[in-house]
Amino acid sequence: MRFRTLGAIAALSIGCSGRDENETAVVDIGVPVPAYTGVSLAGDSVALADQRGKVVLLNVWATWCHPCRDEIPELRALHDRYRSRGLELIGVSVDAQGNEDGIREFMKEFQMAYPIWLDPDERVSTQFLVIGVPATFLIDRSGILRWRKTGPIQPGDTSLTIAIERALGS
Repeated sequence: MRFRTLGAIAALSIGCSGRDENETAVVDIGVPVPAYTGVSLAGDSVALADQRGKVVLLNVWATWCHPCRDEIPELRALHDRYRSRGLELIGVSVDAQGNEDGIREFMKEFQMAYPIWLDPDERVSTQFLVIGVPATFLIDRSGILRWRKTGPIQPGDTSLTIAIERALGS
């Protein structure tokens, strides 16, 4: 896992910043997630707020990240297992701007059939206090964070499957 200086600085300094009143200073279990917006791979504006009513597994990743590659089969399996029950898997790529073709090729190679949002400025890292990729966040239908992890998701992670089951059941 590669640690990012920007994310660490943001994590340390967010309490001292003149942050916007809509920003969430704490990203913790049981707390509403930040009002994150981005751009889809197709170029459309996207927002987490538009996902209200769905259970969202938000995965922050990059094509250059080897642990990200390792977790993709498990992400695909979770998506296949739970999407019919309402789980929305969204990948947020922090790859450099202008790498859209590389991201598309990567998605094809790794058979990623879920939406990808682009964030070359890594606003997601600042807003969600991400210190390294991959980072994954489970958000319930009301926009409340229910589970989070820095590092790759391992096959059979019961803490994640229990959290997904609970979120889908609510």
